[in-house]
Amino acid sequence: MARPRIVIVGAGPAGTRAALTLARKGLRPTVIDEGERSGGQIYRRPPKDHRRSHKALYGDDAKKAEALHQAFDAAVAAGQVDHRPSTLAWAVREGHLHLACEDEIERLGFDALILSVGATDRVAPVRGWTLPGVYTLGAAQIALKAQGCGIGQRVAFVGSGPLLYLVAYQYLLSGAPPAAVVDTDSFARKLASLPFLAVRPMQLLRGAKFLRALKRAGVPLMMGAQVHSIEADGDGAAHHVCLKTARGEDLTVACDGVGIGHHLRAETQLADLAGCDFAFRPASRQWLPVVDAMGRSSVPGVYLAGDGARLMGADAAETAGELAALAALSDLGLAAPGMAAARLRLSRLRHIIFAAGVERGFAWPAAAVAGLDDGTMLCRCEAITVAEQRRAATALDASEVNRAKAFSRVGMGRCQGRYCALAAAEIVAAARAEPIAAAGRIRAQAPVKPVPFAARPRHTEDDRQDVPSAEDRAAQSAAQPH
Repeated sequence: MARPRIVIVGAGPAGTRAALTLARKGLRPTVIDEGERSGGQIYRRPPKDHRRSHKALYGDDAKKAEALHQAFDAAVAAGQVDHRPSTLAWAVREGHLHLACEDEIERLGFDALILSVGATDRVAPVRGWTLPGVYTLGAAQIALKAQGCGIGQRVAFVGSGPLLYLVAYQYLLSGAPPAAVVDTDSFARKLASLPFLAVRPMQLLRGAKFLRALKRAGVPLMMGAQVHSIEADGDGAAHHVCLKTARGEDLTVACDGVGIGHHLRAETQLADLAGCDFAFRPASRQWLPVVDAMGRSSVPGVYLAGDGARLMGADAAETAGELAALAALSDLGLAAPGMAAARLRLSRLRHIIFAAGVERGFAWPAAAVAGLDDGTMLCRCEAITVAEQRRAATALDASEVNRAKAFSRVGMGRCQGRYCALAAAEIVAAARAEPIAAAGRIRAQAPVKPVPFAARPRHTEDDRQDVPSAEDRAAQSAAQPH
């Protein structure tokens, strides 16, 4: 019997561990990755000729990152893993994954599909967030890891979530102390979240370490602030952040760049195209794919692992990738020893409790988004303002965000709603005085990211079975009436 083809999308902690688990069982999984090298975002690797050490790149996680990188590279070199870097998975349909690499597109069949696509920054728009010099927190981090440079020398980091403090700390270590760290959530909410965060004491201590280092360096830390706008200098680039402190004082923070983000949003487009069921999670105000404890989705043969299913951090994502691989093996009728041990490891990470603590202590600023002024840019791809979205929800009677998309074009642009959909839902719900869940979610459309018009089909074994031979084409032509 031919070995089943298991395809993994994403080579971060979850995808890497899934691939290594399958390789140990004697299979040769195919790993599709948009990056040039494995690692994902959290363990993103610089170009091969880069000379910064793992310690400089990953700090306290250096040993974990190095071990995962080395194990994956060894498996690829040994022919145990089919790694396809710089390749975009842009659609899923009828048991096939559609790919694009450089100027070619192809269709890849699978017996099991593991989606470990991670998450992207969750951005709450403010006036001026589309100015030159404003980046997401993830982009600010990529600049350091992949390119060895920052987005500025005096960057103001704005938003909420653990990534806010991590990136600010990384910039401090790189020799570019932040101009300020502006947290839109309150200190009181963080105190209330401590019992949940304390289930993973090492993570909590790391956060305390970041805060202590930033304070010692004299970086202003502002919790419970309300950001009004990001203003430009004479050249049109971001120059300062205007805000109101928790004490009600108006303040301006001078800077030469801005990093903005409010924790993360799961990448769910491929899961949506695969037909997976979704459920609304009130605590994070997001729609997420429905999965069981092993990562099985509602679609047989499709599994989800890592932050693309649940926002739970690198350690839990890695174990979740192993569980998804074992579930796929079991469902294919193959031996899958180690399930109980992997589930125990995941439970010991107490990822569900810890994630609840993050949601409590670093909340999405729903009220601020719902109350944005009409002139604020909501969808930067299509240049749609908040006023246009409100009009779609009220005057045009769009009862949910996908319907509003048809009227306003919010979510139709290059990012396919990654940076505007969640804010758009808040505006629709507030305009109609309805619960946020009633606003729904923007449904995914293929391609989930742009594919070149000039891309040529690449015929593979999957395609050849559908391509008629010359004899078949001649017979078909002769049978046609003329």
